[in-house]
Amino acid sequence: MTKGTTARRARGGEPSRDIYAEVTAKIIHELEEGRLPWVQPWGRPHGNGARINPSMPRNALTHRSYSGVNVLILWGEVIEQGYQTQSWLTFRQALEAGGNVRKGEHGTTVVYADRFTPEKEKERARQTGEDAKAIPFLKRFTVFNVAQCEGLRPGLAADPAPLPEREIVPLAEDVIAASGVDFRIGGDRAFYAPTDDYVQVPPQPAFFEQINYYRTCLHELTHATGHASRLDRKLTTDLGTKDYAREELVAEMGSAFLCAALGIVPTVRHADYLASWLDVLREDLSEDAAVRGTGAPRGRAIFRAASAASKAADWLLARHADAKQGRAAAEQREMVA
Repeated sequence: MTKGTTARRARGGEPSRDIYAEVTAKIIHELEEGRLPWVQPWGRPHGNGARINPSMPRNALTHRSYSGVNVLILWGEVIEQGYQTQSWLTFRQALEAGGNVRKGEHGTTVVYADRFTPEKEKERARQTGEDAKAIPFLKRFTVFNVAQCEGLRPGLAADPAPLPEREIVPLAEDVIAASGVDFRIGGDRAFYAPTDDYVQVPPQPAFFEQINYYRTCLHELTHATGHASRLDRKLTTDLGTKDYAREELVAEMGSAFLCAALGIVPTVRHADYLASWLDVLREDLSEDAAVRGTGAPRGRAIFRAASAASKAADWLLARHADAKQGRAAAEQREMVA
């Protein structure tokens, strides 16, 4: 919450599917069913009764975490299929890891965003002296959950152990402190004030469940990353506007990404925003005259929001990592002295 004043042709001649629209339509369906793809029932038993620990999806071979809309795609697949792990591999990587994808298994499509500059544009830039304009594009590729593979070498990207409850609170406190954001405790409302650049949350006893205090803090801290001195997002305090709904979507997902990274079970704080999020995504997906006239891909809103949420979470976690490294270096100097 804030406070204050033309389809490309695939091989074989068939039109390639619109990735933006495809993913957006799936997420709209989830929201219409009352399920938020970034808030999953992590503690719910699946299959053999095991429970899924909160964590970010990652590549089992490179250990690199997925980001942006891919987090939503892979989280949703883990829950829908009842997989016991958040680790994924491409078909070729499964072979590199000494195993293979089991016969008959179907993969999950994720996307990679990049830009390229056509040769004609490069030539135009050389002739005019202007900067060449790069064209953004999405590339899709298929990954398989480790649970869909067999024969993989032992110990391949094991899921992190869940944090004991007593360690979750100090860890969240460290992230808050390392953010450098003016953080105030008091009152009966939680909000970020963009004009004065501070976060305020009620004291912990005001929350029925103490862990909700930290979920709320991370939501508001995600808002604060949008300040001009940080990631410089468009922040607005005009309740009911599309821009307000978009920023709330970023903060909600950012909080969920942070919770998962810290081992805290994510939850939804603002279910009342569901209708406004649906309005934003449906409008983005609709084929109005402006979109048809430009040929621009539809369904980019959820991609932009997920990307912004990932950047916000990464910014806060990087600050925390730097602070931790600084403390370790200081302790080492003291020991040497």
